[in-house]
Amino acid sequence: MKRFHVHVAVRDLQQSIRFYSSLFGTAPSVTKDDYAKWMLDDPRVNFAISTRGARAGLDHLGLQAETDAELEEIGSRLAQADVSLTPQKGAACCYAKSDKYWTIDPQGIAWESFHTLDSVPVYGSDTAIKAEERKAACCAPAPM
Repeated sequence: MKRFHVHVAVRDLQQSIRFYSSLFGTAPSVTKDDYAKWMLDDPRVNFAISTRGARAGLDHLGLQAETDAELEEIGSRLAQADVSLTPQKGAACCYAKSDKYWTIDPQGIAWESFHTLDSVPVYGSDTAIKAEERKAACCAPAPM
């Protein structure tokens, strides 16, 4: 079963953690100096916030697959959607190692489809781009 993913760039992490913890009725499952994540079952969503976005607000949306097969199914569907698709295998981002597909929807919103393989101690060492140089979502590859 897939899980919906939302990532919001925030100005004040602690204030946002308090707000979203109250909204969801639970503390984050992951908390770092620049990042927090809630893995919720009701609603089934992977909701993340960070201070890493180029600007505050919606950073990207996504689908988190539970298996490689689910991820490849999502990738195949996106390949038929007449949009550019950027695969990332073994990407280290948001304190996780994942296989991913990135795309941009017709409105310009970045979409990340991914299968998490492991956790990592660094936010995004293999894809990190200085915020002032980045035009895409956190950890997303540079636009094509």
